[in-house]
Amino acid sequence: MSPQAILLPLFVEVILTFLLLFWLAPLRARDFSSGKVREEDIALRQPNWSPAALQVAYSYSNQFELPVLFYVLTILAFITHHAGLLFVLLAWVFVIFRLLQAYMHVTSNRVRVRGIFFGISALALAIMWVVFIVEILTGT
Repeated sequence: MSPQAILLPLFVEVILTFLLLFWLAPLRARDFSSGKVREEDIALRQPNWSPAALQVAYSYSNQFELPVLFYVLTILAFITHHAGLLFVLLAWVFVIFRLLQAYMHVTSNRVRVRGIFFGISALALAIMWVVFIVEILTGT
């Protein structure tokens, strides 16, 4: 697989993370400027932001949980030349369902639907890891 094909899903995941960050900043600024939130209300990470800011903040925070394993695996697969077609297809499944989960999180926040999207992305990533581990340990 080409480097572009292997790394594009990773790039999309990174872009998602930055989009959430850049969306969060004006939401928090608006909470401060409107008086909904004061520094002492959030100084120790208390969840006293507006619901919209909390939704985006939690979605942003989620990008530093499961996706970290995706980033590590993608880099390992890339440098060891173990990123074939199955890897890239599963990477896209992971990223597409992360996008869907983030969308659900920042819109209607339907927890069960969001959970399904999370589960599918987690399963895709787990399969990616199992395949990679087997390929590395068996030398294939």
